[in-house]
Amino acid sequence: MSERERRLDPMGGGLSTRRAIAAAPFAATRTTRATPARAGVAAPPATGADVDPSDDDGSGWDGSGGDFVQSLARGLAAIRAFDAAHPAQTLSDVARRAGLSRATARRVLHTLVGLGYADSDGRLFRLRPKVLELGFAYLHGTGLWGAAQPPMVELVERIHESCSAAVLDGDEIVYVARVPTRTRIMSITLGLGSRLPAHLTSMGRVLLAALPPAELDARLAAIARARPAAGRAPPDADALRRAIAKVRAQGFSILDQELEPGLRSVAVPVHGPGGAVVAALNVGTHASRVTLEDLKARILPALRETAESVSRAMGAVPG
Repeated sequence: MSERERRLDPMGGGLSTRRAIAAAPFAATRTTRATPARAGVAAPPATGADVDPSDDDGSGWDGSGGDFVQSLARGLAAIRAFDAAHPAQTLSDVARRAGLSRATARRVLHTLVGLGYADSDGRLFRLRPKVLELGFAYLHGTGLWGAAQPPMVELVERIHESCSAAVLDGDEIVYVARVPTRTRIMSITLGLGSRLPAHLTSMGRVLLAALPPAELDARLAAIARARPAAGRAPPDADALRRAIAKVRAQGFSILDQELEPGLRSVAVPVHGPGGAVVAALNVGTHASRVTLEDLKARILPALRETAESVSRAMGAVPG
């Protein structure tokens, strides 16, 4: 398999394998990230060790009433309790990490086993490959992964630096496509589904800059309330707002070693139908290899060409 084929289809095997690669982090795992990992998404507190309220009693934990299906939420919480550090767990482990009663965890896990999303050796439960279908549904539905991957591969072959695509989810970015190089530039491993704080990344600032003013205010307020990662000071809200305004005015974002020492990155928006910003593309480099001047003069124009190609594939009309 050629280097180009490896980047387009990293594990070989055709579409089914590519679906599995694309969906894996969305379905069950979270990649190590620069901010503290989230705990398992908890279901409502149990009323006792084995006391279990009705799974579909209509009283959603979020106040949404009868439209909220608790049993579905609990099933998703159980799936999300599995990650790279906890690939195999006992029933009690899953109940604790997902915030479920043992009775609910037992029913949920055995349902997942029966549907083929998990298996068990009688003591430990593990997720099965079928769970990847859940994550791929998002990537396939947006069309972004298929539109972005080939142009990103071409860009990486030209500039020999890694390229990524991400979307905004709350106050974080989520990686939805990535073409790495053989040279590692970060201390953490990034892949599809990896999450990073939006305000600390070039792609995040591009995506924040595209928000309507009221929505941007809400996101910045959430960022200000969030606990900063270990070793980091709380963000300066005024400085961040000025930085985002600059990104909006110039149409790109460059960050110089703000997320991690040695990491330089540049990002631009990807547009969809009607000109809406649907994602961001970036190139990450190491400061020892690429100067800021080279980043602007050589890499930024190539990245913009790639973003325009992806935007056309996403339905944007050239302006």
